[in-house]
Amino acid sequence: MAAMADPAGKYQKLAGEYAKLKAQIPVLKKAYLDEQGEVNNLKEVLKERDQTVRKYEQEVDSLSFRNQQLSKRVIFLQEELESAETSSKKKHKSKSSEPSTPERSLAAAALNGGASVFNEELQNKIEENALLHKQLQELSGQFDGHVRQLETQLKASEESRGQHEEILSASRQRSKEQVDKLQEEKAMLEVKIQSLENDLKDYRGRCDLAEQKLVLVEKTLQTRLDNATKIIDDKLPFIDSKLGDLNGFNLPTHDRRHQLRAKELITQGANLVGELTQGLSNFFTYSEQRSKIYPADGVTEPLSPLNIKFCKYLHENMLHLRPVEQSLRSFVSNLKDDSLTVLETATELQPFAKHFKCMVAYMNKLLPYYISSLDEENAVSSCTATLASKNKDLLHSLKKLNAVFNKLDTNVSLLAAQSVQGQGHPQASHKKFFSHLCKSLNDLHDAIKEVSKHYNSKVSLEHQLPTATKELKRTDECVVASLISLVTNTGKMAAFMSGNLDFFAQPAGYRTRGCSVGSESAEGPRSHPAVNNFRHKAAHYLARINKPFPESVPHCVAVQNRKTLLSSAESKEGLAKQISVFQEKLTKLEQEKEHYLLELQLLKIKFENEQVKTKQLEKDLESARSTSSGVSSAPSVSLEDHIEKLALPSDASTRSDSVNSGSYIDTSMLGQVESSGDVRSDVDTREQLIMSHYKGRVNELTLSLQQADSKAVHFHAEVRALHKQLKIAEKSKEVGQDELKLANQSLAQVKDELQTTTRSYEGQLSMMSEHLAGMNEKLAQQKDEIDELKQQLTQKSSSSSKSGKKSKK
Repeated sequence: MAAMADPAGKYQKLAGEYAKLKAQIPVLKKAYLDEQGEVNNLKEVLKERDQTVRKYEQEVDSLSFRNQQLSKRVIFLQEELESAETSSKKKHKSKSSEPSTPERSLAAAALNGGASVFNEELQNKIEENALLHKQLQELSGQFDGHVRQLETQLKASEESRGQHEEILSASRQRSKEQVDKLQEEKAMLEVKIQSLENDLKDYRGRCDLAEQKLVLVEKTLQTRLDNATKIIDDKLPFIDSKLGDLNGFNLPTHDRRHQLRAKELITQGANLVGELTQGLSNFFTYSEQRSKIYPADGVTEPLSPLNIKFCKYLHENMLHLRPVEQSLRSFVSNLKDDSLTVLETATELQPFAKHFKCMVAYMNKLLPYYISSLDEENAVSSCTATLASKNKDLLHSLKKLNAVFNKLDTNVSLLAAQSVQGQGHPQASHKKFFSHLCKSLNDLHDAIKEVSKHYNSKVSLEHQLPTATKELKRTDECVVASLISLVTNTGKMAAFMSGNLDFFAQPAGYRTRGCSVGSESAEGPRSHPAVNNFRHKAAHYLARINKPFPESVPHCVAVQNRKTLLSSAESKEGLAKQISVFQEKLTKLEQEKEHYLLELQLLKIKFENEQVKTKQLEKDLESARSTSSGVSSAPSVSLEDHIEKLALPSDASTRSDSVNSGSYIDTSMLGQVESSGDVRSDVDTREQLIMSHYKGRVNELTLSLQQADSKAVHFHAEVRALHKQLKIAEKSKEVGQDELKLANQSLAQVKDELQTTTRSYEGQLSMMSEHLAGMNEKLAQQKDEIDELKQQLTQKSSSSSKSGKKSKK
């Protein structure tokens, strides 16, 4: 089916892309046609502009021709005017010489008026020509700008046309390639469709068989349903929920919404508890790292025994924290939707309370070590008075945190005790329990905030000290981060509990039959008090069922014994048989008792002998270890003798010792049996005792051999371990020698550098002293010169004063 789905999906994707490209082609065609239409329109506009340009050029040519004609005419008129003026001047001269007549004056006036009219026409023509020139220039400028604009538009349209043609060609090429691919995939899909059709035929056959089976199953289920409905109609009673008093005796139905809500809230609480344990684990782990670094560094300075114990206990935090989370998780996993969860039925809260109590006890155990650790920090020389006060505040907040955890443990144990028979409280008190739990969580949030605040201020002061290392700062930051996560987590827990306090404090989620609301109605309680008692009894009964039953006599045996006891004759015979059996058992037990008493005496004697031997062997071993491997063979022979004595049976060794000492005491079982012949005269019991005695001796000999072998293996392992330690010591010695060589070389280099620096400093000092001496000499010379100059000045002044006095005289 997956193989069928892949080509079908690919085919659908390709078909979608092909449809997209096919939809783009008419759009591109339309754009191309629009561009062609715009180009044709621009060409037509360009033709019209060319026509107007030609028209304007013709007009310009005609105007220039007329202008030339007018200029020629103006020149001609100017020539005529000049000739007329010259002729008029000549005539005027003659007329002035001659007497003037009225006819001549009229002619001159006519000539002057004609000249003025001609001048006005000429001036008008010149102005008109200037206007035409100006209009011609404006029209030519407009024409040139319009032509440039049309040329730029034509270029842009040609570029866009080229781009559209390229896009169209590329899209055509892509569409061709995609069509080829789609045709290939179409052929492959046709082959797959044929195979799928064959599979479909097989599936149709199977479907027909399944339909036939389904018909049979439906028939059987219908018959079962008819039988069940018949049984329900005939056997089950009719429950009338009309009368409230009688309806209270009916079994309450389960409120599924309440259960789902309770399961959801318990899951949220389990997640928050998991976050709390994780935050506490991080806090303890980083505290362990900090205690290994400060106040004594475990690498350069040895840790105190108290600090070592503190680190050990902090390292074991997950052993006490993980069971808390796991027990609550198991409680959540065992919750079901079709059952009612209340405090009376929540028996699995008891292991959670037990593990929580262990966690609180663990925290109480850590508190004295926290106190001693802070005392060690206060005893450090770099610890200031402000830092000591901060440590005191932190200790006070830690004590408060432990007190809050103890209070929380009391509330949790109270809630868990409601499912224990005989320790439960009335249901009316449950609301108080949950309110106290909510208050404890709020106090926990405040206590954690206080611890975080004091620890942060303490760390900020510690980091200002010159003894604070980078590793300590990094670890302190981790501790502060874990405390911040604890603050947020406890805040969530407090908000969660305060927000859902009403739900936890309300009664159990069950409803009476025929009533859709689970709350108390005005008619009375939801169910009869007897039903509540029955429900509590059922919860306790189920809790007892889960416990393992003690061993008891089978029922059939008990019935048989009762029958035998009821019949008097059989009971007498049975009692006589039982008395005889018990008497035989009693005699056997007495014999075993005497036998064990005898063996106890033997074992005491052997134990004393073995103690003497072990003391002697320990002395010999100490002497053998103290001696070197190259000494004489006499001690080794004594050590071998002692090992042979170990290999010998203990009884034989004791006998040899006693023979050598001259006082042999027969401590064998045979001697005891002979001495107490009057007690046991029976031959069989004597043989059994002898056999049991020798069996015990054999077992003792095998045990002694095993002990000797184990000691030899132990000594061999010790020798191998010492050999390994010797090799490691030799390697460390070689490494130390290499490091010593390097240290000596570095020391020699440092000495050479010191000598060179001392020489250079000495040379510089000598040069400075010589320079100072020269400077002192120069200063002395300058002082002498100054004194001489002063004396000369005083002499000159005295001589000048004397000469002044003489001149006055």
